[in-house]
Amino acid sequence: MSGQASFGRPMHRPTRIEVDLGAVRHNVARFGELTGTDVCAVVKGDGYGHGAVPVARAALEGGASWIAVALVEEGLALREAGIDVPLLVLSEPPVAAIGDLLEARLTPVVYRAPFLAALDAAARARPEPVGVHLKVDTGMGRVGAVAEDWDGVMREAAGAAGLRVDGLMTHLARADEPSESTTGEQLVRFAKAGRQAGLLGIEPRWRHAANSAGALAHRDARLDLVRPGIGIYGLSPGMDVDAAEYGLRPALELCTEVVFVKHVPGGTPVSYGHRWVAPRDGWVATLPLGYADGVPRALTNVAEVLIDGRRHPVAGTVCMDLLMVWCDQHRPHVGDRVVLLGAQGEDRVRVEEWAAIADTITYEIVTQLTARLPRGYVDHG
Repeated sequence: MSGQASFGRPMHRPTRIEVDLGAVRHNVARFGELTGTDVCAVVKGDGYGHGAVPVARAALEGGASWIAVALVEEGLALREAGIDVPLLVLSEPPVAAIGDLLEARLTPVVYRAPFLAALDAAARARPEPVGVHLKVDTGMGRVGAVAEDWDGVMREAAGAAGLRVDGLMTHLARADEPSESTTGEQLVRFAKAGRQAGLLGIEPRWRHAANSAGALAHRDARLDLVRPGIGIYGLSPGMDVDAAEYGLRPALELCTEVVFVKHVPGGTPVSYGHRWVAPRDGWVATLPLGYADGVPRALTNVAEVLIDGRRHPVAGTVCMDLLMVWCDQHRPHVGDRVVLLGAQGEDRVRVEEWAAIADTITYEIVTQLTARLPRGYVDHG
C-alpha cells in the first residue's frame, strides 16, 4: 500500500502510530548488502512495537530468509497469519509447548540436556528429524550452554535420533560498544565451541552470533547468518552504533493533533506538581496522549515535538492521557498535526532522543508504546 495509512479499527482520537513497511524492507535489504550473509529478521515483542505480522512480511520482501521470535506463541501467530518460512524460537520454551512447536514447524533454540531429551522423545514419532539450533554461552551470561556443559549438551544433541543440529549460535553482550574487546573474545570462544562440536560429528549449516550491532560494527561476527532486530526498524542498537550512519531508515512515526489551545501570561504553572512555569506570555497546546500510551514521564520539560515543522518543548509533567507543549509566540490551532516521533518538514525527532532523555535504549521506547495506540501501515518504497 502507499499514501494514507490503513487502520484496522475506528479511530476517535487522532493519536496513532504509522509504520513505513518500505523502510523495513529497505533496512533488511541493507543488512544483506552490508554483511553478504543471509538475514534472520527478529520480530519478537510484536515486531518491537511495530506489529510482528506486517513487519515479518516486509522483511521477507526485503530478502530475509528466516524470521525469529522469542516465544512459541509468537511463532504460532505468524503461522496463523500465513508466514511459511523458517521460524526460529530464540529461547527454550516449557516442555509442555513442544507439541505445538513441532506441529507448527518452528525451529527451536536448544541448550539444556533435559529439554533436548524431551524434544527428542517427541520428535522421534515424526517422519524426519527436527532441525534445532544449539546455543552456547560465550559471555552473555543469560541462556545457552556454559563452557563446562558444552561436551554433555553437544553429545546429547549429536546422539538424538529425532533431532538434527542445523545451527550453532551464540549472543553478543557488548557488540554496541565497538571499542570494547568483549565481542572479539566471545567470537574466539564461539570458534572453540564450533571445533568441539565438529569433533562430535556436529557440522551445522548455520553458524550465527550477530545481532544488529554485531552485524553492523563487527565484520568477524557475520558468519553464515545475522539476526538483526532493532536495526530492521531503522533504530540504533546503542550510542556508538548509529543506524543512520549505515543507511537505515526509521520505520515508526508517532503522531497526533492539537486538541486544546490556550494563551497564558508569564508565570502561569502547568500540569501536576507545577514543575513548569511559563517564562513569558505565550501559547500552550494540549495533546491527547500520555504515559498510558507509552510516552515516558521522563520526557517532562525536556523532549520536543514538531508542529508546523518547528520544535516545541513539552511543558510540565507528562500525564496519563495528555501532555502540554510550550509554543511561545507561535500560535497553534486545534487540529494541527503534531509529530512526536518522526519527521515533519526538514526536521526529525528520533527515538534515540527519547532514549537519551529517559536514560534507556531505543528497544525499550518502542516496545513500551502500548496497544492503546492503533498501528497503521504505509509503504513509501
